[in-house]
Amino acid sequence: MNSKILEVLEFDEIRSQLLQQILTASGAEKVRALSPVSNVEKVSIWLQETKEGLDVERLRGGFPLSQIENMKPLIKRLEIGANLNGVELAHISQLLRSTSEIMRFINDLEAEDFAFIRLFYWQEKLTAFPEIGQKLRTSIANDGSVNDEASPELQRIRQGISRNKEKVQSELSRVIHSSLAKYLSDTIITIRNDRYVLLVKQEYRKVFGGIVHDQSATGQTLYIEPKQVVELNNHLRQYQAQERLEIERILAELSALLSPYTKEILQNNFVLGQLDFIQAKARLAKIQKSVIPNISVENKVNLHQARHPLIGQTVIVPNDLVIGEDYQALVITGPNTGGKTITLKTFGLLQIMAQSGLAIPVAEDSTVGIFTEIFADIGDEQSIEQNLSTFSSHMTNIVMILEAIDDKSLVLFDELGAGTDPQEGSALAIAILDAVQSKGSYVMATTHYPELKAYGYNRARTINASMEFDVQTLSPTYRLLIGVPGRSNAFEISKCLGLNEKVITKARSLLDTESQKIDKMVLDLEQQQKMAEEDYLLLHKNLEESEKLLFDLKEGYQDFLLKREKELQKAYNKASETIKEAEDKSEQIIQEIRDMQKRASHSAVKEHELIAAKSQLSNLKREKEFLSKNKVLPKAKKLKNFKVGDEVVVTTYGQRGILIEKLSVKKWVVQVGILKMKVSLEHLVSAKSEKSKKKKTVQVKPYVRSSTQDFAHSVSSQLDVRGERYEDALIAVDRYLDQALLASLSQVTIVHGKGTGALRDGITKMLRSDSRVKSFSFAPGNAGGVGATSVSFE
Repeated sequence: MNSKILEVLEFDEIRSQLLQQILTASGAEKVRALSPVSNVEKVSIWLQETKEGLDVERLRGGFPLSQIENMKPLIKRLEIGANLNGVELAHISQLLRSTSEIMRFINDLEAEDFAFIRLFYWQEKLTAFPEIGQKLRTSIANDGSVNDEASPELQRIRQGISRNKEKVQSELSRVIHSSLAKYLSDTIITIRNDRYVLLVKQEYRKVFGGIVHDQSATGQTLYIEPKQVVELNNHLRQYQAQERLEIERILAELSALLSPYTKEILQNNFVLGQLDFIQAKARLAKIQKSVIPNISVENKVNLHQARHPLIGQTVIVPNDLVIGEDYQALVITGPNTGGKTITLKTFGLLQIMAQSGLAIPVAEDSTVGIFTEIFADIGDEQSIEQNLSTFSSHMTNIVMILEAIDDKSLVLFDELGAGTDPQEGSALAIAILDAVQSKGSYVMATTHYPELKAYGYNRARTINASMEFDVQTLSPTYRLLIGVPGRSNAFEISKCLGLNEKVITKARSLLDTESQKIDKMVLDLEQQQKMAEEDYLLLHKNLEESEKLLFDLKEGYQDFLLKREKELQKAYNKASETIKEAEDKSEQIIQEIRDMQKRASHSAVKEHELIAAKSQLSNLKREKEFLSKNKVLPKAKKLKNFKVGDEVVVTTYGQRGILIEKLSVKKWVVQVGILKMKVSLEHLVSAKSEKSKKKKTVQVKPYVRSSTQDFAHSVSSQLDVRGERYEDALIAVDRYLDQALLASLSQVTIVHGKGTGALRDGITKMLRSDSRVKSFSFAPGNAGGVGATSVSFE
């Protein structure tokens, strides 16, 4: 894309704002080289990276990156066999540390099932060097100095240096605090030529002996190394020389360790720069409150609530900018200072930003095109002193544009035809617009000429627009009105400013009829536009209120269902408690009657009558089936429990997917395979299936009045309670004995199994105290042995 358009639309300022978010030298290179492209696939990839950067910024606050210097000169030196110094090795150490941290960071994101396509792609390009990184961190400090731990020899040498320094300083301190202190200019120890010295008065130089290393500017003070520390200083210098040699050896060793991996290190530097660049784009988008636009390969551009990114958010007035679907030419007319040029620049700059992979300050669901070239003829020198040279400059630029455009080009004209005679200028403007449209290019133009007001009505795929002007306040509102050509408003403004009505009437009469008709048409269009907007806003407000009311009703209905189920549950529990109390009471009464029968020689109450009464009481208790069969409550609960990451079934397609993002209270973004789709809440069902646990129960048929023979056939002579809980088994045995007596069975078998013997012992204890039982014993060996008990009745 031509470089002039980037300059005209101030794309360099966008780059400057990006650079403020950059941490690495490699990332800064990418920002400086940033330029729009016309390859759809590349733009899609760049925008996807920006989106993932925004997601990381939102989820984790950004990548764990730090300042990384330019690695290319360092790698070049390694490739030719040179040794790196401590600072250069510290830079590579920082690069390797950042590489390891980034790899762990992205691995953690992957482990949490985040779908980052581009981040995972870049992670695969990284190579970790944990051993080399550890060696560098141990040997080299962040400031480039060599650590004592770099080698045992260096540690030994530095310990020797430390001991010698202490000896020298101790000896000199002794001198300072002795009677010789009176010969010193100052009682301090300093260094000259890497040797410790004292500040001695010039006239007492012979008192100390030793070596004079320097003197003060006045010559009154000498920097003398006393003779008693000369030998100690010599030893110190020897250690320091050994230290330098050992450091050089360590640096050479570390450089040789890195040499085989120069390509991998350079690749890591490139990838970290790319991630830094992605993060910078995301952070700039966050500052500008920008979003990722959709892409239209047919160049159907629709920017909702577009804002100029270089103007403060509280100052700029957002506008809807549309071109490409119903029309390819948008002609904006109207007076100066209304915002026409800013609107033009906003459209062009946002399109360039999107084709550079940047988020743009627009509303959600905005769409950009992919233009092979964007041309602009925008002049900011809007003064009354325009002359032929200005007009000539514009025409030269327009000639170049007309020669270069095609059906994939976007052209921006500001004040088309200005700088010359109005009649000729308007004719030229119309002819130029026709020439652009004949090549199928997309064009947005601003103009003062009233002759172009009718242009949008006389040309196919062309529409007029204007910047709204408030006549009452005599100021522009900066709102773009598409479909309404602009008016000068000169008469209305003059009237508001107090010009005599007769003068205004006279001026109107001087206008030709055609101009008056056009002005009246524009006024009618403006009024219709306002009415349409008011109707739209009212309908939109009513729709939002209706949707909210519908949602509230659904919520209220679900709450009602939940409360109803809770009340039913409470009623069931209360009824069960009442029945349980009645059963317990009946058991007590029946037991008392049986005790009375045992004590009496004859009974007035028949046994089967007592059993029948007990069975009828037992049958009062309802099972909890109606609650388990109720499908409304679980469904209502599931509708309220959706969260990001849940697996769901899209009922309209019968496909499973993952919830990615909650757009509103009743709409989600669902990832189905490689597709992302927006789905209403009513079309989503949880994919989790609850397995109902079926409990094995022993059912004993209730007493029914019939012939003894029929009833006997309906009751089995054997009861199997294996696998039952202890309490449930004893209850089942008790009821079975009742049924057996009613069926006039003389003998039955209870199968309880061997197991631990607990159930067998419990049944034995129960039978021993039961007055209905005549005798009992373990079943024969061929009928279960100790795993079954045979029971006989009176």
